[in-house]
Amino acid sequence: MIFAGICLLLWFNPGIADEKIVSADPERLVLNITQTPFNSQAVTWRTRISGTSPRAEILPVLDLLNPDKTPKTFPAVSSKLSLDNQIKVFQHSVMFNGLAPDVTYAYRVGDDTAWSEWNQFKTASDKAAPFTFLYFGDIQKDIFSICSQVFRAAFQKEPEARLWLFAGDMVDNGLDDREWNEFFFALNFIPRTMPLALAPDNHEYPSWQATEPGSPRIISPLWRPQFTFPENGPKGLEELVYTFNYQGVCFIILNGVENIPVQAAWLEELLVKNRQPWIVVAMHHPIYSVFPKRNNTELQDVFVPLFDRFSVDLVLQGHHHSYARTKKLKNHEPVPDKEKGTVYVISNSGPKYYPASNRYDHLMGKAMTNGIWFQSVRIENHTLQYTAYNMIKEAVDTFTIQK
Repeated sequence: MIFAGICLLLWFNPGIADEKIVSADPERLVLNITQTPFNSQAVTWRTRISGTSPRAEILPVLDLLNPDKTPKTFPAVSSKLSLDNQIKVFQHSVMFNGLAPDVTYAYRVGDDTAWSEWNQFKTASDKAAPFTFLYFGDIQKDIFSICSQVFRAAFQKEPEARLWLFAGDMVDNGLDDREWNEFFFALNFIPRTMPLALAPDNHEYPSWQATEPGSPRIISPLWRPQFTFPENGPKGLEELVYTFNYQGVCFIILNGVENIPVQAAWLEELLVKNRQPWIVVAMHHPIYSVFPKRNNTELQDVFVPLFDRFSVDLVLQGHHHSYARTKKLKNHEPVPDKEKGTVYVISNSGPKYYPASNRYDHLMGKAMTNGIWFQSVRIENHTLQYTAYNMIKEAVDTFTIQK
C-alpha cells in the first residue's frame, strides 16, 4: 500500500517524478521541424545518465517487422546540462537526413542500456499538397493541469495534422525545468509523432522584463539543448528565428525580443526569394494589439510594409491572452475579399486572460475574451480554411482565404 501511494505521488506530480528518477531511459522525445521536412527530421531527447553510445535508429515503418531489413543508425550529438537544483541531465539530438518524401518512418532513440519505444512520423511531400496544421497561442499557466486538455482536444479533433505550431510563451519561466516538464507531460506522446515548430519569446527569455533598454536579452539556456530547429535565421538568432517550406507553404518564425531590424532585413531577403504559393508567419508579439496598455507600433512600422509588399497570407500571434482576428488587411485597412491582403490572428491557449480594448475594432472580424482556444489551418490547392475551436471542440471562428 505504501508502494502504491508513492507510485501515485510520482504519477500525479510530474515535478517530483522528474527530480527523483535517475535512469538511462530516454524521456522528453520531441520531433523538431527541419528546414527540409520532405527529406529530413530532427529528434531530441534527454536522459539522466550520459549513456554509452546515444543514437537513433530509423527505417520505413513497413520494414519494421521484416527480419531482412536493418535500421539505419544515426549517432547523437550530446551535451550535459545542469538544472537549477544542480541535477545533471544529458540532452541528445539527431538529424535524420536522406529520407524519402511522403513516407512513414519508424524510429527509436537510446543506447545499449535503454531504448525508447518505436515511434512513427511521416515526411512531407516534396511538392505542394493538401495538409492541416494546428496553431496554439500562449500556454504559460497551469500547463499540466489545464492545458493538457487543450492538447488532447486538438489531437482528437485533428489527428491527421502534420505539424503543431506554437506562437511563444510555452511556459511562464523559461529557466524553470519543472515548467518544461509540465509542458512535455501535458503533450504526452504527441511530440513523439507530431513535429513541433515553436516561436520563443518573452517568457522563454528569463531576463526579458528585468533588462534595461538596449541591453542584450538572452534566451533560456534550456532552449537550444532541448530543441533542434533550423539554423537558417539571422546570425546570432539561429533556432530562434527560422523558416521552412512545407508542401507549398513558406513558414516563417519571427522573434519579438531580439534585433527587430536585423530580422526585417533577413525577412525581406527571404521573401524576395520565396517561390511558395502560401506564406504563413508566426510571431509572439501582436502587430495590432488588443491589450489596453500595449500597442507595439514599432512592429507595425517594421513588418507591415513587408507583409503588404509580399502578400503574406496569415500572421499567427499570442502574448495578449485574448482572441482577435482581423479582416484581410493592407496598409492598415480592410480590403475586399478578392484583393490581396493579410489576416492577423491573436489566440490564447492557456488559462491566463487579459481584457481586450476596442482600439482596433474597425479592423476586426472576430474578437473574444476569457477563453482557451486552438486553431486548425487547412491548405488545399487555392484555398486556406481556418477554424478556431474551444476546449470542447466547438468551432467558434472560421474564415477562408482564396488565391
